[in-house]
Amino acid sequence: MPAPRRTAVAAAGALPLALTVLTAAPAAAHGTMGDPVSRVSQCYAEGPESPGSAACRAAVAAGGTQALYDWNGVRIGDAAGRHRELIPDGKLCSANSEEFKGLDLARADWPATAVSSGSYTFKYRVTAQHKGTFTVYLTKDGYDPSQPLAWDDLELTAPVATVTDPAAADGFYTFSGTLPERTGQHLLYAVWQRSDSPEAFYSCSDVTFGGDGADGTATGESGEDDTPAAAPAPAPAASAPSDEQIAAGTGRSTVEHHGHGDQDATTTTDPTAPGYEATGATEAAAAGEGGAPSAAGGSADLAETGGDGSTASFAVGGAAALALGAATLFASVRRRAGR
Repeated sequence: MPAPRRTAVAAAGALPLALTVLTAAPAAAHGTMGDPVSRVSQCYAEGPESPGSAACRAAVAAGGTQALYDWNGVRIGDAAGRHRELIPDGKLCSANSEEFKGLDLARADWPATAVSSGSYTFKYRVTAQHKGTFTVYLTKDGYDPSQPLAWDDLELTAPVATVTDPAAADGFYTFSGTLPERTGQHLLYAVWQRSDSPEAFYSCSDVTFGGDGADGTATGESGEDDTPAAAPAPAPAASAPSDEQIAAGTGRSTVEHHGHGDQDATTTTDPTAPGYEATGATEAAAAGEGGAPSAAGGSADLAETGGDGSTASFAVGGAAALALGAATLFASVRRRAGR
């Protein structure tokens, strides 16, 4: 057989294997709200092994440190817009994930970002870019942070921000919204629903509107003599992790190194479960070229993953990577497998 034909045949034969391996490859994590700072991002910034705030220490006591190293992976792989159906009251911040259950703790001392009513620029830190829509909800007047967060606590019919496919720059998606009049401590709940797969990401950001105390008032009253009561201690100020902190913890992230994507409604979302890799590979092959999602609602709606440094040009690039040529693609897969 002539050499050119042998090369073409080898490339054609390599393509299905390459697609299977790439689609089942470890996924990069994807993101969380950076401003206002999300709970998981705040606790990661404090240091997973010894966070400084009482709330983050409690979160670690409840769920362990791994959730903080996986700060950009609060997600549901087969959400497809069914957020309220899949996430029960009291588990919104964790997206009903056992790993992130510490984020659901109902307490008034979560570190918070100071905000004011009016226009606000949101910054969503992203580690793998995807098409989709961001929707940000604010809690209603009367929100009590000492009670578990419920869907009815959110102004679901009036999100403070909604944007589709914002531009990403310098590691953030940046978009604008409008915060209504509020006082005291509140919470912003962000949902990022991808349009190229059923996967969605979630985050809780604690905020304070004006006032000197955590409840927006400087003093209260108690007793018949109208003696002012001590004001609740204000929540600590929130702070996002630096790029250096994020880079330092990437080696501990199971989201990046063990995979969270590449599953649909019939596939396990637990990467440690038996058959996870095999099922992901099978579904990827069924999805067609590049493991790309089929039409929404189909049985092959896969979570197209992002990638770390070794997979970005393939897992993130999708069809663009395939354009490099099947032979080159297969060679790259072999190199990765040999590491």
